Amino acid sequence: MSEVIMYCTRFCPYCIRADQLLTRKGVPFRKIPVDNKPELWDEMQQRSGRDTVPQIFIGDRHVGGYDDLVELDMAGELDPLLQPILEAAAR
Repeated sequence: MSEVIMYCTRFCPYCIRADQLLTRKGVPFRKIPVDNKPELWDEMQQRSGRDTVPQIFIGDRHVGGYDDLVELDMAGELDPLLQPILEAAAR
């Protein structure tokens, strides 16, 4: 099953906003806090090619950060990406 993963820190305002958006969408997601965890920060950088938080993945697709997530939502492209995950969670 695909999942939504968000690399984040506890006090990042963009991480908090991304959390709120995903929660509002009703999609289950896993947060990977990278605060003071250099090995997880390195993992995030390797997977995303970026060194900022949040970094969001939907299944194997790297969505990017909060602004990228909002752009997908505004373009009507986020819900179709989340639909399979919502359907699987409903089973």
